[in-house]
This record gives sequence, C-alpha cells and structure tokens, in this order.
Amino acid sequence: MSLVINTTTPEGIVLAADSRQSYRNMKGMARIGSENAIKIFQINRRIGVGITGLAFLPEEGVQKNVSQYIEEFRRSSKVKKMGVKDVAWKLHSLFNDKYHWKEQMDQIKANIQNDLNSKGCTILQMEMDDQSLKFSFRTPQGTIENGMARADPIEILVAGYNPNGSHQVYSATIPGDVQELRDSAKPGMEYGSSWLGQGDVAARIVLGFDGRIQNVDFVKEAIQNQGEQLIMTQLRGLEYAIQWGTMTLQDAIDFATLMIQTTSAIQRFSDGINADPGDMPGVGGPIDVAVITPDHGFVWVNKKKLKFGDCEVDLDNESFL
Repeated sequence: MSLVINTTTPEGIVLAADSRQSYRNMKGMARIGSENAIKIFQINRRIGVGITGLAFLPEEGVQKNVSQYIEEFRRSSKVKKMGVKDVAWKLHSLFNDKYHWKEQMDQIKANIQNDLNSKGCTILQMEMDDQSLKFSFRTPQGTIENGMARADPIEILVAGYNPNGSHQVYSATIPGDVQELRDSAKPGMEYGSSWLGQGDVAARIVLGFDGRIQNVDFVKEAIQNQGEQLIMTQLRGLEYAIQWGTMTLQDAIDFATLMIQTTSAIQRFSDGINADPGDMPGVGGPIDVAVITPDHGFVWVNKKKLKFGDCEVDLDNESFL
C-alpha cells in the first residue's frame, strides 16, 4: 500500500514516502515485489506529487507501473505553468480514464455473489453507488450481516506553490474525488500534515485514534444517537497540539520521516489489528524526501540512486554525450 506524508510549514513544504511496492499474485496473495519503488515526483519547479495505492494498470495487455503515467505527464510542456489545483485535477482525470475501476467493481460484485451463495447465504440487498458496493445477507444461522467493498484505490497527493506564490495541497482518489487539504489563502488551512496510504499508525500517534474506530460497536451507537460530526469532534480532542505554524523545515522533515519509520517498525512486529488481522506490511525500504520552498522550488533532500557494488548513479544529475 505505502505511505506518503506531507507537512506544510511557513518555511516550505515537505513530501516523503517509503519505497515498498506490493502486489497480488495469481492466487490473490499479497506479496512484496520491491523495496525500490519511486513514489515522489517533481512535476514542475514549484510542485511535487506523491502516489500510493494500486501500483500497476493494464494497458494493451501489459502491466504498466503507475509511475510511468506520472513521468509521461511530467514531461509534458503544459505542466510548466500549471497551478497546484490544475495538476490535481489533471492527474485525477488521467487516472480515472486509465484505471477501468468500474469493470473491477463488476468483478468484485460477481465474486461476492458467488462466495455468499457457496456458503449458503441469502443475499438481501446489493447496491452499487459511484464508488462502492454495499450489500446485506442472511447467514445459514439466520443472522443478518452487512458488508461493503471498493475497488483498490489510487491515491495522489499534490503539493506546492502556485505562480502567484500561494501554496496549496490537494488529494485525489480514484475512484473518488479531489479534496483541498491546505490553502495559504484560507485561515486555518495554511499549515499542517496530511498522509495517504497506510496512515493508521500516523493517525493513532497524532490524532489519538485511527479511522477504524468507527467500526467499534459503541462508537457506531454513539454516532447513530448523537451524529457523526459531534462524535468526531470529541475524538479530535485526543489530537496532539502540534504548532505547525511555528515548525521549521528541518523539524517538518524529521516529523515526516519519523511517521514513516514508525509505521514500518510497527508493521514489522504486528499482523493487523485484533478486529481485522492479516494486514499487509506495505511500508518499508528507503525513504525519499523532497522539500519545496518559495525561493528554491522543488529540491531533493534524499533520493534513491541506482547502485552496483560501491558505484552509485543519480540519473537526474547525470549528463550524456
């Protein structure tokens, strides 16, 4: 799955990501394919992108790495003058077109129907909305269960500065929407941290809980009785009070890398959670870090190099005759 972290401060913007790439084999088993995947990309001098989620898309019968689509988009001369919002929407449109997720949802629906029928369950309801499949069924024991399924997502984090000097951060999810996360022109949204991918550990550390708390029965009951907004507001009282507006760029780098290192370490010793065991340890390998500042633009702080023995090559800094 991976983890991409953004931290936005008055001094600049940090983008960091791990390098692990996983996939499902012919039997549907999750496997680690590489510890050297690239997940942070420079789009133009002012904007960077991090990507997580589905790693490959079929194109003309061949599995193509999603990073190749980013690189092709980046090489377009049109990106030089784009703003952050433009890049977010363009990438969302690109992957929404390339990723035939509706076909995947049809296959998921058929698989669920076959699985429930084979277990002697009776399907009571099955509804498909724009992004997910919701269903309910009666077990052979007579109990009624509910379920939900979604296509594997592609998640994109776009951060940087606009031509007028303002900064913004957007997330784009396919299937899903584009969401504004940071905006220097909107009070209260200027600074902070956001993450995409396997962000449960980061959420537990910073927020005090992860999103799966809404699956706990007493939280479900509280939300039903008092409303989701009130309950989430109360839970956010557990969030650590981090002064993002006074954070230095170095501290932002330290924070982002700490979240990735901690996630990788917890996944090493754990196997999901008791309520949902068997989670994929999708975060690991070297951490790539880039910063974006108003004066210097996009700058790599740490980036994987090609290696053989004691030799290292950074293709971005090599020239050829």
